[in-house]
This record gives sequence, C-alpha cells and structure tokens, in this order.
Amino acid sequence: MALITFSSPEYKDKTVYAVAGSHTETLLKIARENKIPINYSCEDGECGSCLIKVSSVDDKLQRMGGPLTEKEKEVLKSSGKLTQEEIEKMLVDDLPSDWRLACQMIVRDEDILVEY
Repeated sequence: MALITFSSPEYKDKTVYAVAGSHTETLLKIARENKIPINYSCEDGECGSCLIKVSSVDDKLQRMGGPLTEKEKEVLKSSGKLTQEEIEKMLVDDLPSDWRLACQMIVRDEDILVEY
C-alpha cells in the first residue's frame, strides 16, 4: 500500500492509503474518492486542468513513478512544464517527472506528496 499526502495552500494536508499497482486507480480517482478537491475537467489527459507536482516523501529513496503517457507529454510540453529534451532524458535515465496529470498517473507502491 502507498501513502499519498495531498497538499494545497488552500486546504489542510490529507494523507490517504492507496492500493498500488491497480491499472484503474488514477491519482484523480483516488483524490475524488477521498473528497480531495483537485481541479479537473476532461478526465482524459487533454486539458491539463489536473496538473499536479509529485515528489517522494522519503528523500533517501528515488521516486519510481510510472512513465508519462503520450497525452501527458504533449500537455506538459505545451504548458511549459517540460521540454522535449527533458522528456528524452527521463526516458534514458529512467527517471519520473515531477509534473504529472492526476487523471493519467497510476499510483505505484511508494509514499508520495502530491501538490495541487
């Protein structure tokens, strides 16, 4: 199980348990089930309204994270959060992006901080 802490300057931080590895449990779905008010619109990775920043809770562990979806790559490039060079470097170095779309990110078995 993963611990996910949701943090926003407008709301009190909230930590929830999430079953890792489910291919249907997006971060947005978990947030909605726990009444965490992450903005969203299309729920399909097209609009970018559910943009979040993800980091590891344990500084000693490198974040695993799943790979960016093609939709995420396009939205993050168009919003200026990532460049094509950064995306290519992440693929080569097998590192996750700090910036994700909540509707696309599948939770892994790691404790994370989600800033929205």
